[in-house]
Amino acid sequence: MKIVVDAAGGDYAPHEIVKGAIKAAQEFGIEIALVGKKNVLHVLAGRSLSKHGISIVDARQTINDHESPVKAVASKPDSSIVVGINMVKKGKADAFVSAGHSGAVFAAAMLYLGKIEGVERPAIGCFLDSLTSAPPLLIDAGANVECRPTHLLQFARLGSIYSEHILGLQSPRVGLLSNGAEDTKGTRLVQETHPLLKDAEDLNFIGNIEGHDIARRSADVIVTDGFTGNVVLKTIEGLNETFLTTAQKMSLTLSSAHHTRLRDLLRDIGLGALIKRMDYREFGGACLLGVNGNVIIAHGRSHAKAIKNAIGLAKQTAAQKIPQAIKEANNGKTDDNRGKQLQPDGAAVQDSGAG
Repeated sequence: MKIVVDAAGGDYAPHEIVKGAIKAAQEFGIEIALVGKKNVLHVLAGRSLSKHGISIVDARQTINDHESPVKAVASKPDSSIVVGINMVKKGKADAFVSAGHSGAVFAAAMLYLGKIEGVERPAIGCFLDSLTSAPPLLIDAGANVECRPTHLLQFARLGSIYSEHILGLQSPRVGLLSNGAEDTKGTRLVQETHPLLKDAEDLNFIGNIEGHDIARRSADVIVTDGFTGNVVLKTIEGLNETFLTTAQKMSLTLSSAHHTRLRDLLRDIGLGALIKRMDYREFGGACLLGVNGNVIIAHGRSHAKAIKNAIGLAKQTAAQKIPQAIKEANNGKTDDNRGKQLQPDGAAVQDSGAG
């Protein structure tokens, strides 16, 4: 298996990207191709190139965060994102990982990989928990700002397929994010989506869920539009970071006062596992579902640990052949022969709100 990694994307590229890739090669035993400026990457990777099976692919252009995704992808064919996506398209890599411009990653995937037949709107599926065996999946986490009810129905199916294959869940519970549990609550989009999910025999739809149900793990797949999903995701990240910072400061004070190592103190008072669970770096990235290839979008602020785990998620996604599973579901040929159909309504993706 070979994973291609965008070494030019992210706030801490290329140093942290290279460090994370080296750790991933050591831990997961896979080939990794770093895409970026060849001369710089040779210096950073050093002996790891031959020792850990890491290769370098030259890409002289970089897509910056302020650029228009579609224009940048079209005008920069030698960018690390476009080169990496094309490696997946040509079968030279099994998956692509990037902490760079997420909108550009989405645009490049749409342009070069294309949508799986029958998928109207590819969506970003993001696990919200980094420690439990069955973390909830939020979909869409930012790819599609404006949606129709049929889009959300597809998101539910894409998310169910991903959770089934990655987590081994037999019948993931699907919840529709709303401001009330009653089926009459929510925006017009939510109200019109509810009966579609309810009538879908291939989905284990449990009804509407509210914001507080996310932390309670009331649903395995949380369905919403990309605008709402991205706000929810970043709100959770902000709360987690505030909690982690406060907890670590308090723990440092206590460990100093009691002459105890911080790690031991956190373990003794039961905060160690909780802090790990709330750290986005533990899961690393989110999967772009519905395109003809495995694409993992990592956090823009990813350090080496997050990159390593994003590569690990890419390995899992590629090993489970997620695009093929979606294609089979679209053709009514699933492993359990339940005949899942994504049922497109024919509209094309017009723009992405990924960010």
